[in-house]
Amino acid sequence: MAPSHRGGQPQPFGLAASPELDDDGRVARTGNLWTCVAHIITGVIGAGVLALSWSVAQLGWVAGPVAMVCFAAVTYVSAVLLSHCYRSPAPAEAGAGGLEEQASPSPSLGKTRRNYTYMGAVRALLGRKHTYVCGSLQYLYLYGIGVAYTITTATCIGAIKKANCYHDHGRGAARCTSDDQEQHLFMLLFGVAQLVLSFIPNFHSMAWLSVVAAVMSFTYSTIGLGLGLSKTIGDGVVRGSVAGVPMHTPMQKVWRVSQAIGDIAFAYPYSIVLLEIQDTLRSSPPEGETLRKGNVMAMLATTFFYLCVGCFGYAAFGNAATPGNLLTGFGFYEPYWLVDFANACIVLHILGGYQFFSQQIFTVWDRWLAARFPESAFVCRTYAVRLVPGLPRYGLNLQRVCFRTAYVASTTALAVVFPYFNEVLGLLGALIFWPLIIYLPVEMYCVQRRVRAWTPTWVALQAFSVACFAVGTFAFIGCVQGIVQKRLGSS
Repeated sequence: MAPSHRGGQPQPFGLAASPELDDDGRVARTGNLWTCVAHIITGVIGAGVLALSWSVAQLGWVAGPVAMVCFAAVTYVSAVLLSHCYRSPAPAEAGAGGLEEQASPSPSLGKTRRNYTYMGAVRALLGRKHTYVCGSLQYLYLYGIGVAYTITTATCIGAIKKANCYHDHGRGAARCTSDDQEQHLFMLLFGVAQLVLSFIPNFHSMAWLSVVAAVMSFTYSTIGLGLGLSKTIGDGVVRGSVAGVPMHTPMQKVWRVSQAIGDIAFAYPYSIVLLEIQDTLRSSPPEGETLRKGNVMAMLATTFFYLCVGCFGYAAFGNAATPGNLLTGFGFYEPYWLVDFANACIVLHILGGYQFFSQQIFTVWDRWLAARFPESAFVCRTYAVRLVPGLPRYGLNLQRVCFRTAYVASTTALAVVFPYFNEVLGLLGALIFWPLIIYLPVEMYCVQRRVRAWTPTWVALQAFSVACFAVGTFAFIGCVQGIVQKRLGSS
């Protein structure tokens, strides 16, 4: 093994960096419109798309589709506001010892500098206090997604096993029931896979993984759409109603509606990783222009799939039988091989989605340690190791090995200990929706564009923020009620 060391910064894994540099001195970015769209789709479309039929069922034929279109519009506006904050004229404060990402100057653009991450933009435009609040919520959310994805993967693998068992022994066969030990084994297998993938060098090196994940998300969404459409046509009737699933009391209906709105609202936003996506794009044409085009294309594609999957799933099963998840809830039993394939696609998508979110934590941790311990060989030294004969040497950093192993192990352990953690993450998602997806992008845009108070633009943006705060609060209360009700029901 041959050690290498460069200026207190850990070198990337794998091959040496390209000599071509961007205006900020970093390796030239090569992302384009299509990689941008792939990254966005990977961040937006997750396994939760298959729960949208349940959401439409709670809201009914009018409010359900309208809610999905409205939240697509909210996501688009939030992304446009944030895309303007990638290059900032505001000077960054000193202080490399914090977790927050610093903005770096762009010599060719005078005082303009790049904000590489969401938190870097918050720090540059709104200051240190906002940064700590933002960072706490953002990293907790990203970490929680890792736990949720671990649980979801185990559910999908279990659904594949159960579908095959039902096909062989009939629906509802007792021998097809899975136990906790089996689910735990599936989670551990997923953890092992993520441990290997966690050694992808950085966000710029995973465009191929995002492309695979995006293809998988379209595949299983299309299968869910096709199954719902075929069942609707085969039965010759469109089920459901304008008011949605009836409840015993008006208050129960209010709680269901709030939870359904929460599911739809948090199926869309990806703003917390938008600037990381923008930072992968080449500078010509301007990154913001490419991102905004990609945002339009990705939002149209995802909204189309959301509407089709949600509406056709509801039309197929109606108020009485719409499952919580269109593919793992066994609304469909046959063709079993197609259900198996769709669940396998979900697993492949989540393999990429886990890394898509976790790489943000890995990157910040690496940079913080490098700034804090610039002379530490454990943190900054990279060893060139030939893992496979005939292939290029692999750059091995001991700090990365230890941290990423511990990170994946902890998300897997939490998933095993709390297999119903999805409800808790729904509450967490409701908690961060307004501050991270709406409030901070609005405030940063106002600072970036010097929008004065009480001007028409300022009033419109503040009204947008207040309306989203009300919706987020409503969804938050519904999630709390749902958790309490489930807890009481199991006790």
